[in-house]
Amino acid sequence: MTLPFSTVRDLLRFAVSRFNQAGLSFGHGSANAYDEAAYLILHSLHLPLDLLDPFLDAKLTSPEIETILRVIERRAVERVPAAYITQEAWMHGFRFHVDERVIVPRSFIGELLQDGLQPYVNDPEQVGAVLELCTGSASLAILAAYAFPNADIDAVDLSAPALEVATKNVQEYELDDRIALFEGDLFAPLPERRYDVIITNPPYVNAESMASLPAEYKHEPEMALAGGADGMDIVRRIITGARNWLTEEGVLVVEIGNERANVEAAFGGLDLVWLSTSAGDDNVFLIQASDLPS
Repeated sequence: MTLPFSTVRDLLRFAVSRFNQAGLSFGHGSANAYDEAAYLILHSLHLPLDLLDPFLDAKLTSPEIETILRVIERRAVERVPAAYITQEAWMHGFRFHVDERVIVPRSFIGELLQDGLQPYVNDPEQVGAVLELCTGSASLAILAAYAFPNADIDAVDLSAPALEVATKNVQEYELDDRIALFEGDLFAPLPERRYDVIITNPPYVNAESMASLPAEYKHEPEMALAGGADGMDIVRRIITGARNWLTEEGVLVVEIGNERANVEAAFGGLDLVWLSTSAGDDNVFLIQASDLPS
C-alpha cells in the first residue's frame, strides 16, 4: 500500500488537521496544534527541535512515517500530553525527564528565577539556602541551583514516585551535591534550618475547575493539581508555616495559576506582591518573611 505521505510537510499538515479535528487542549509545553505537531514530528525523527524549515521537504522512509502516525494518533485519541509521549519537557532552555508520576513542568516561577528573583533578592550570589515545596520533577529546584549558584537547595514532595523522577533529573544535571530531596508533607521532613528563599508551585486548582479539566490534565497526578474547594488548602498551610523556616530577610514565592480571586479572598489581609510574568500579573505572588503570620 502506498502511504499518502512522503515528506515532513505532509505529516505536519496532517497532524495539525488531526489535532484540530480532535479538539485537543494545549498548555503542556505548546500553545497550539502547529507547535505541538512540529515538536512531536521533530522529536520522533531525532532532529533538532528548533530547526523545522530545512527538513520540511525531506523524504521520509515508511518506518519513519508509521512511527510519526502512531504518535499523532496517540496524542489525538488518548489525549496524552506530548511531554508524556516524548518523556521530556523543556522549560527556559532546560530539559527535564517527565512521565505520569509528575505533572508536566510549566511554572512561571522559572521565568522569575532567570533574574534570580531580583529586585526582591538583592544579590543572588549571597543566597545560601533555598527550599522548594511540592517539587515534582525537581525542575524548579534545578533552575534555582543555577539562579543561586552558591545556595544549597532542599526540595520536598509527598509523592515517592514523583521523587524518583526528581532524582533522575537531579542526577542528570549532576547536582546531587547541592540539591537534597525529601519525602514528606511540606515542612515536616526537613532538618531544622532557615532559608533565604522558599518557592512553590503547589496544588491550587479549585474543586469546580478540577471537575471540568480537559482530558490532557487528567493524565497528570490528581494530588499535584487539586487544592480543595477554593484551591487554597495547601497554600494556607504553606503560608501558615513559612515564617518559621525563612531568614529575617527571606521571601516566599507562590504560584497559583488562575486563582488570584481565591488567594485574595483567603489572604487579603497579607501584604501580597504580585509578580509580572509572561502570563500577566495574576499568577505568582511573593511575601516577605516579615509580612507572614508568626
